[in-house]
Amino acid sequence: MHIWVDADACPGVIKEILFRAAERWQITTTLVANQLIRVPPSAWLRSVQVPGGFDVADNEIVARVQAGDLVITADIPLAAAVIEKAAHAINPRGEIYTVENMAERLRMRDFMATLRDSGVQTGGPAAFSQADRQAFANQLDRFLQKHKH
Repeated sequence: MHIWVDADACPGVIKEILFRAAERWQITTTLVANQLIRVPPSAWLRSVQVPGGFDVADNEIVARVQAGDLVITADIPLAAAVIEKAAHAINPRGEIYTVENMAERLRMRDFMATLRDSGVQTGGPAAFSQADRQAFANQLDRFLQKHKH
């Protein structure tokens, strides 16, 4: 198993949780971003910088992900693409993306984009909270306990 992180928009506190998990579980974890992302010195942590551009980091993750890997992303189309490759995806708020919930999430994303495109102010996601951080840490731990061989 490999953990891939859509790192451009990933909150710093989530990266810190992932750094500790990579060490504790001895799982290679790669952060992919359009900018240089520094990771602590570790045999388990890597950073890949890709050129700037729309979906370049996402496309890199999709190209590299293997069945059974885990991707950390809030990007719903990226999550859908990795699920199609039999990988797993969790967002930074601890919500796991599945085959069962992906169609609904894509429809809601497209609906909200249509509203925004027509001028409706939809607001953004709620501020990232301590509860979100804890939900992510708990979900990651449950996932790793279940899937780490």
